[in-house]
Amino acid sequence: MQAARDRAEDRVPVAGGERRYAAGLSSGEVTVRPVPIPAGTPADCLAVERGLTIREIAARLGRAPSTVSRELRRNSRPHDNGVYDADLAHHRCRERAGRPRRAKLTVDPELRAEVQAKLDQEWSPEQIAAHLRCRWPDHPERHLCHESIYRALYQGAKGGLSRTLTRKLRTGRPLRKQRRRPDQRMPRFVAPAVLIDHRPPFVELRERLGDWEGDLVVGVRSQTAVATLVDRRTRYLRLIALPDGHSVGHLRDALIANLRQLPEQARRSLTWDQGSEMARHHELAPYFTDGIFFARPASPWQRGTNENTNGLVRQYLPKRTNLSLHSTVDLRAIEDRLNNRPRKTLGWQTPAQAFINALAP
Repeated sequence: MQAARDRAEDRVPVAGGERRYAAGLSSGEVTVRPVPIPAGTPADCLAVERGLTIREIAARLGRAPSTVSRELRRNSRPHDNGVYDADLAHHRCRERAGRPRRAKLTVDPELRAEVQAKLDQEWSPEQIAAHLRCRWPDHPERHLCHESIYRALYQGAKGGLSRTLTRKLRTGRPLRKQRRRPDQRMPRFVAPAVLIDHRPPFVELRERLGDWEGDLVVGVRSQTAVATLVDRRTRYLRLIALPDGHSVGHLRDALIANLRQLPEQARRSLTWDQGSEMARHHELAPYFTDGIFFARPASPWQRGTNENTNGLVRQYLPKRTNLSLHSTVDLRAIEDRLNNRPRKTLGWQTPAQAFINALAP
């Protein structure tokens, strides 16, 4: 007697090849819709396309053969012409998993009023969620997570809150912004970027002069910007005007003009984020003895000295303003004020004093 795994009648059809059928399906013949298979598709995803038996597919997936059989029977309906479509089956699964119950904020007026009152006070959804647990510790039905509040806001009346309350959020966005995962971002540079992981370890020690961190401080709608350079050891700041814009070419020319004013011993390395304005970083690399390095995407803490200094600069170059109105003379005045301000991290020495002392032989 032929083994069950070898019986032709148990096999699912191969796309574009010999027609085979899944055994035991009372609804009749079941075929698999032929679809193009992209390169690099995992072997598990090719199981059906290669005409494996139900038992072989179940073994690969770590499921019982009856589970695979039920999946084919459940999603091979007469109006589907007996074709199993994986995408359609997944969509039907999502619909069946949906919960028809109404949102808490639509059925509980007191809870809705409490959330609205805190939003009017510009509390964040996370703060409101913690407040609800303190306000009603013995009523878990009135506990919400911050994501539920966000969804209620952006769904409007359907979620139980007015969309106008989105103005009370810190971002003020009327719509949620889709975030890209850092590892899925497209490369922006022509020449390969050297990540911060390859930066010399002694840069972390802050024991030498000339290891700089840089970034852009942008203005209203990101149309204007000022470049900042900060020395890791002395916290000495350089503000670079970009009156003609912060495109790749403009930033390169402005940085080169500024770097030429520094002595060679004060130009060791540069660490920047992966902004597109540094696409021609290879043209700046000759000005640094150890080269240019880049922080990982969405990791500003890897350039903490620069991020902290940018916060100080914002006192004089506020957000949502036109930064092109600040001339080179204005930027020098801001630079001098910050470089001559005592810093606790320097033992109350000023960055300008620390920079001069570090230059001394």
